[in-house]
Order: sequence, then C-alpha cells, then structure tokens
Amino acid sequence: MNKIKFSILFSFIGFSAFAQTGAAIPEAAAAPAGGSLSITEILVIVALIFAALSLWVTVILYRTFKLIYEEQKNPKPYHAPEKVQKLEYDEWKKQHKKTPSIWDKLLSLKPIEQEKDLEIPHAYDGIKELNNPVPAWFNVLFYGTLIFAAGYLYYYHIGGYGQRQDDEYATEMAKADEEKRKFLAKSATSVDENTVKVDESQITVGKGIFDANCVACHGEHGEGLVGPNLTDEYWLHGGSIKDIFKSIKYGIPEKGMVSWEKNMSSANISAVANYILSLQGTKPANAKAPQGVKYEPEQEEAAETKN
Repeated sequence: MNKIKFSILFSFIGFSAFAQTGAAIPEAAAAPAGGSLSITEILVIVALIFAALSLWVTVILYRTFKLIYEEQKNPKPYHAPEKVQKLEYDEWKKQHKKTPSIWDKLLSLKPIEQEKDLEIPHAYDGIKELNNPVPAWFNVLFYGTLIFAAGYLYYYHIGGYGQRQDDEYATEMAKADEEKRKFLAKSATSVDENTVKVDESQITVGKGIFDANCVACHGEHGEGLVGPNLTDEYWLHGGSIKDIFKSIKYGIPEKGMVSWEKNMSSANISAVANYILSLQGTKPANAKAPQGVKYEPEQEEAAETKN
C-alpha cells in the first residue's frame, strides 16, 4: 500500500511540474523567417526536457525511498567480520596457483620455481645453463611444414593431380597463343583511315548502310541535297578512299556533317566509303552542281610514291 502511495505522490509531482511549465508558454508566437525555431517551439522543447528530467528525478527518489522503506521494515542483522588465519607465503602460493596463460604455453615458458629442474649439470665461472624446452610455436611450424611437404609431394609428383612448373608453362603459352589468335582475328576486321583499301566486295553492304543513314543529306543516288554531290569528280575534302573514310569517321562539324565514329563500326565505314566511290560517273537526275576541287588519282599516287 505504501509503495502505491509513493508512486502516486511522485507521479503527481512530475506531472504538476510539467503542467506549470507548459502553462508558462505563450499561446501564440510568430515564427521567425529563415526556417529557424519560433519562441513557442523553443519553449515546448524546454518544457519537454524539464518534464523528462523531473520524471528521471522522480524515479530515482522513488527507488531511494523504496530502499529505505524496505530496510526499515526488514533490517539486515550486522555480521562481524570473520577472522582469517594468516598463512605463510609458500602456503598462500600453493592455494593460489597461477594458471599458465596462452603466451606462456605458446613460448613454453616455465615458472621461476621450476628453474632448478631445468639446470644442466655443468657450470662455467658459476654460470649455469638451463635446458629450456623448444617453444610450442616452433614445433607447430616445423611439423606443419613437414605435413605440407608430404601433401605437396603427393599432390604434384605422386598423384599427379596438379600441374608442375613445366606443365604450367606449356599451359600459359597455349593460352597466350589462343589470346593472340583472337586478337589478330579481331584486328583483321578493324580498319582506319591509314589502312582502308578499295574493295568492291563491300559495295553491297555499303549501299544498305548508305540508304539507312545518308540519303537524307546526299540523296538516294548520291546526287546531293543538303550535302554535296557524291557522283562527280569534285570533292571538298579529298576524293580518295582514305579521305572519304576520314570524312565519314570524324565528320565535318563546321558544315553540318556529323561524326559517325560512335555510331558505325570501322568495317561499316569502310563499306560506305567503297560504295560512295562506286557512284563516280553515274550521273543521276537532278544532280547538284560540282563543289570543291577536282580529284586526280594519278597525282595522289605519284605523291605517295614520292614520299
């Protein structure tokens, strides 16, 4: 019954303090600009903190008075301290034997009391040698290497499950040859403006790519619309297979020709360049007037031979 009374009393004290603090808060306060806390919000936070502290103090006081009440109701009798018999050091040490630590076991350390048992029966100038045991970590390492060597010998030499060094070398060389073959096969299909060549077998593929991407600017037959005429002998940026490949690959941004390097593979660019060369002299209807400089293949071949 007394416990219930104490609980009600301290709860009433805590809630009364909270109510008084809350009553002191103004009913309305203007919120300042800039997103900071208003006076009302600050006062509410202070009131909550004060209420929490009051509740915490109430709990502590409740436990304190509870302990005092229980001690008064059932007092504990006083017990006089027991007299302990004094022991000699050796006897005390026997009763409090020290358990060897992991470090002592790992290093095979012996206590100083056993030093006499470790002495070797010879001395030099009064100096005696101790027959200390081999550390446990060394024994574990030594016998572990023996076990590993036996397993290695069986796995690689007796059982033949693993590859020896000469076999590993042969395997790596075969792997390197395979990767080299794949690289060369991939490089064979990769061309650039320096290695592209005239190849009539690419014309059919190039026509399909040209029809899908180039007719909007150059016309269905290469007669020229927004872009220049591709069927005459006059060129703005060179008329060789290498020049055409370069114009398609990098584009002519200042004249509205976009770069196709990221949208076409080098093989497709080569096919389009070969198709454009095949349009020479076709003379389609409504062809655009010539632009640029007349391309002379003989002069370019002579210049390349000279270089």
